[in-house]
Amino acid sequence: MYDILVQVMTKNGLLTAFAVVGLTMWISYYLSARLTRGHLHGSALAIMIGLLLAYMAGAATGGTKGVVDLKLLSGMGLLGGAMLRDFAIVSTAYGASLSDMRRCGLSGIVALVLGVVLSFVIGAGVAYAFGYTDVVSMTTIGAGAVTYIVGPVTGAAIGASSDVVALSIAAGLVKSVLVMVGAPFFAKAIGLDNPRTAMVYGGMMGTTSGVCGSLAAIDPKLVPYGAMTSTFYTGLGCLMGPSVLFFATRALFA
Repeated sequence: MYDILVQVMTKNGLLTAFAVVGLTMWISYYLSARLTRGHLHGSALAIMIGLLLAYMAGAATGGTKGVVDLKLLSGMGLLGGAMLRDFAIVSTAYGASLSDMRRCGLSGIVALVLGVVLSFVIGAGVAYAFGYTDVVSMTTIGAGAVTYIVGPVTGAAIGASSDVVALSIAAGLVKSVLVMVGAPFFAKAIGLDNPRTAMVYGGMMGTTSGVCGSLAAIDPKLVPYGAMTSTFYTGLGCLMGPSVLFFATRALFA
């Protein structure tokens, strides 16, 4: 019976991956409600559990692709691939009202540009402080601080090594978790309770998973607005990382 179950789950890898992700989310939200009373959002716990499982799978198999190295969970490679990832990012923006978006106006545009540049400068500065002083590494890690999607896109475009690209992804994941966990504690102090501030917040923070997770904990109705600007933020970062930001870094440090 066990062998038949494993065989069925392996042949239907994508369905198995959906089931495992669904179970992980259920456990995460249960722990969030029971242990933290919602202060630590379920999405943040899910990310932590996912990272832990990826590490454990890598340690057990000696592989480099996390749980995908386990034959039973090979469908995770498709579920976490670029196509479904991009679809998920874009779909988060559906449900936003155009009238509320227009009210954001110039403040949203300024938040987007300032958010990308500020995150990049901080990330590149930390990279420089830890000894990554070449332009390519600084740019890639700085782009990773923008989001964990912008980092590898930028690194691939400018020829960064796989180790540096991995660091850029790690930087983006740390930022995502910090935003997701920290924002609900400061929401009242910064007035994060309406569509306009949610859009500015999404433009400043940028990490779609972190923004959506934190806004879901604050007020689920704000999620589409934050997701809208954070999605544009990712696209803007992918455009600016290998071009404007790379050339600016090279002009300063080459």
